[in-house]
Amino acid sequence: MEMDKLITYTNKKQITANDLAQLFKAAGIHRPVNDLPRLQKMLENADILWTAWDKQQLVGIARALTDFSYACYLSDLAVTKSHQKQGIGRNLIEKLRSQIGADVSLVLLAAPSALEYYPKVNFEKIDNAFLRRRRPF
Repeated sequence: MEMDKLITYTNKKQITANDLAQLFKAAGIHRPVNDLPRLQKMLENADILWTAWDKQQLVGIARALTDFSYACYLSDLAVTKSHQKQGIGRNLIEKLRSQIGADVSLVLLAAPSALEYYPKVNFEKIDNAFLRRRRPF
């Protein structure tokens, strides 16, 4: 675990589907927060899970899927609204980046409200991506 002021970062601590739902709600991001079995699957099937803690309170998460060789998909980056603009999201991305290494591409889908954020944390906007959408939840 590493400390950043009062924020602790770890990839060793397990969280529950309810913890994840509460974090998503507090972060204001659109996820299936009322479908706890689905959230549990999201946690169980993630290859990488970094969390940020303010004492005992979960305040941030970076959840990713990867082959650890070529590509990594950052499927969730969430920080509670009360803890945003403190560098927690940036630090979670850097922890993830350090774990996967420089030879692995890090890709994500950004919510419209986050389009201005990602270039600030060294993501490049690209035009050559395609998406097949899931059914709405």
